[in-house]
Amino acid sequence: MGYSKGLKRSADSLTEITKLIQYRDINGQNRLFGGRLMEWIDEAAGVAAMRHCGGNAVTLMVDSLKFKKGAYINDIVVLIAKVTYVGRTSMEVRVDSYVEEKHTGLRRAINHAYLTCVHVDDEGRPLPIEYGLEPVGLTEKAEWEGAQRRIAIRKHRTAEGF
Repeated sequence: MGYSKGLKRSADSLTEITKLIQYRDINGQNRLFGGRLMEWIDEAAGVAAMRHCGGNAVTLMVDSLKFKKGAYINDIVVLIAKVTYVGRTSMEVRVDSYVEEKHTGLRRAINHAYLTCVHVDDEGRPLPIEYGLEPVGLTEKAEWEGAQRRIAIRKHRTAEGF
């Protein structure tokens, strides 16, 4: 949290995108194509990252993308993204994806993912992020600590040649 001139909260980056699954979105098993969901996840993460850094952001990596349930034609898919960790030039964004029941509005989780996005200039070079992140409450503090563990694991894997 020490790289910033100021602090923002996760709520400042909160992004909700709603999609209706159409025929172009399904695979050979008549389920939502995983690649399409990944596209939507990347879009939601990018918007959340841009809201936090106040500029352009690109996806560096996707970490911990887990498909929990399927979704089908004419389902309403809701993606909710928010920044959970901020470093010097990069930030972690969590994206939760749900199918929303048409009659009740209840949501069933189908996926969650963590993405690392980098604040970049117009040439694609990394830029320092002006705002740090102030985790509010136990859940956001746990997200921050989880991000630190994921970063340590990635560094270890890189050192090991993975």
